[in-house]
Amino acid sequence: METLAHHGRSTAYRVRGSADAPTVLFVHGSGGTHAVWKAQLARLADTYRVAALDLPGHGDSDDIETDPGPETLDAYAADVRAVAADVGASVLVGNSLGGAVVLTAVLDGGVEPDAVVLAGCGATLAVADSLRAWLAGDGPGFERALAFLHDSGRLFHDPDDRTLALSKDAMRDCGRAVVNRDFRSCHSFDVRTRLSEIDSPVFALTGDHDHLTPPSAHEFLAEHVQTGGWTTLPDAAHLSMLETPDQFNDALDAFLSDPALVARR
Repeated sequence: METLAHHGRSTAYRVRGSADAPTVLFVHGSGGTHAVWKAQLARLADTYRVAALDLPGHGDSDDIETDPGPETLDAYAADVRAVAADVGASVLVGNSLGGAVVLTAVLDGGVEPDAVVLAGCGATLAVADSLRAWLAGDGPGFERALAFLHDSGRLFHDPDDRTLALSKDAMRDCGRAVVNRDFRSCHSFDVRTRLSEIDSPVFALTGDHDHLTPPSAHEFLAEHVQTGGWTTLPDAAHLSMLETPDQFNDALDAFLSDPALVARR
């Protein structure tokens, strides 16, 4: 892992591929780490320079002391801007909370990517009252929240045991306080009235079975930015990059290989 000091803290990230290739920076979602992008780091590095960071309090990155909501999103966005500058990223990819962080970074300035990819993300990310209540309390509520999130149609459609364990263990390693902060920050996020400000091409994608941010949320994104497209992936839900990595990578590569986008670089 590489580390980058900024804003009085250290952010960890992993990078692979040739520095001569376009650099794609991946940002994970609530309770995750850079490891959710393992198939992208491993399989796209022959074509792109691929980087993936750990947000504050996740994985190997220093934590922060911020109130959930805009203050946390701003701090997370500062990490994205810092790592994007360090690796020379021209494309930002965010999943769920990571998509909200990418949109915050772009809309509030300081980073101007050639393209934005939003996976399992919407312009608003409301969180169910029951989930917020389970995450806010001590005791068995956290495990109840994990069980809810890992039920079919939410984070995954039909994952193998290893993928399911990876996701649950990552959330347990982050801990209830960080996961709670993540989801409460998601709940406060709403940029529906600002999408028209984004002049980078935007590509939105998720699994057909995503009940957390359904395909309609991705269609909304694509229709309200200046230049947008969207698609869905069969046999996957919210974390399609983990559940169906080959299909995810193919869709991402097709978008990034579009001649109009290549001409912007």
